[in-house]
Amino acid sequence: MPAPAPPARGPAPQPPERGRRRGLAVFIVVVLLLAGLVAGAAIVRPGPVEGWLSGDAGQPTPSQAGPETPEPPPAPVLVASATDAPRPTAAGLKAALDPVVASAGLGGNVNISVVDVATGEALYSRGPEVATVPASTTKLVTAAAVLAARGPAYRIATRVVAGAKPGEVVIIGGGDVTLSAGATGTYPGAARLDQLAKQVKTALGGTAPTRVIVDSTLFPGPAFEPSWDPDVPTGGFGAATTALMTNGARINPKITHGYAERYPQPDLAAGQAFARALGLKSSAVSRGKAPAAEPAADPTAAPSAEATPAGGGSAPAPGTELGKVESPPILRLVEIMLVDSDNVVAESLARQVALARNQPASYAGGAAATKEVLADLGLPVAEITLSDGSGLSRKNRLTPTVLTDVLRLAADGSHPELAGLMAGLPVAAWSGTLRERYRSTAAGGKAGAGVVRAKTGTLGGVNAISGVVTTADGRLLAFAVLADKVPVGKDRAEAGLDKITTTLAGCGCGE
Repeated sequence: MPAPAPPARGPAPQPPERGRRRGLAVFIVVVLLLAGLVAGAAIVRPGPVEGWLSGDAGQPTPSQAGPETPEPPPAPVLVASATDAPRPTAAGLKAALDPVVASAGLGGNVNISVVDVATGEALYSRGPEVATVPASTTKLVTAAAVLAARGPAYRIATRVVAGAKPGEVVIIGGGDVTLSAGATGTYPGAARLDQLAKQVKTALGGTAPTRVIVDSTLFPGPAFEPSWDPDVPTGGFGAATTALMTNGARINPKITHGYAERYPQPDLAAGQAFARALGLKSSAVSRGKAPAAEPAADPTAAPSAEATPAGGGSAPAPGTELGKVESPPILRLVEIMLVDSDNVVAESLARQVALARNQPASYAGGAAATKEVLADLGLPVAEITLSDGSGLSRKNRLTPTVLTDVLRLAADGSHPELAGLMAGLPVAAWSGTLRERYRSTAAGGKAGAGVVRAKTGTLGGVNAISGVVTTADGRLLAFAVLADKVPVGKDRAEAGLDKITTTLAGCGCGE
């Protein structure tokens, strides 16, 4: 596939979903708050998540070891909702929202669901069960599925094994798209190829590495979903989905938001970076398949020199593991995906769902496995049609009810493993894809600042938003607004969506 052409000078291309990285904003009280929604505490921005993940999975890997710069004391960001706060009435919300929805300019197919998180009561409905193109709000169902299927603490491994010939090493992609070549990477806390190379050199002992084989066969093709818009491969907001890549396939890892040129063959580019870390030239890299490991030796037998080369001169047996690094936990990857609407991370997480459910790690396999997991969570899968995990596909269909159901499950404490979904939602006027929104006094958006937490969705003619909001009376509501026949430009459509959700935030709407 030819390399993507650099962007023309002038205004940057319009992304399917855009936003600015605001660090990894994990709201620690989410876990406490969303277990019962009765704490009445402030949600704060805490330090690294490793400290509160239980078990071995919470320990730093070689790629994450070393001192971390302490974060400043967290400041309050959001106020928690209590279950005894006054609940809006359906009539009150209808009176407040109907004129706002009518004037939002979102076209003739605007479908909405608003529910009370504590009780599940539907408070406002407009086509709540109409299947609609969801754009990047698809990432909410991807997040729920991977958190349920893999668990928040699961880490994705990148492994290296001995090849068929002495000095030949095989790097096996496991789907960690956050992998970094070295200390300078796109994603904080990422595993690193240079540290993996050190492990491999030690394991090889006296055998010098001579060749790198890239095994990215875990993800079968196609690399791009056929239903994606034709500009996705070169649009700078997506990439070929391969089981091995570095920095989300970015050529320049320092570009953490906006347009970023991507490698046309991310797996080979990562293999070449690994070869350089081993002291080899890029020409020493090719694609291939890792050899099967030899059967485990009899534990009572004397150690084989070939199987333990570190202190001797014999080459490791083919298939012998020489090194391994691991991604940040799924909880962090979900947060990255949601906060920045990272399409590449989203597709890798959908494949983790497929692998957990013994499906092919492809677009189709990820979609089928995601629906299986959502069905197990009790969601109405008849209202779900998926072709990918990111929402770039216009063949995806979700109903507003599906999205508010997902948010309720994540927020009401019935599924603690899903709480990380709430931690990843961008905060109005503060983080991610909502950082620059809800700031306009003219649009009345400031009333939503800090109390709307939501995932946005944008494609040409499609605008969506789904999340939670704390009302003026302190009640937590889940909402989804999907519009897929929008006749106005992106800025006006987003202003309309913001006005709808701001109205929810400012409306007590009780009796």
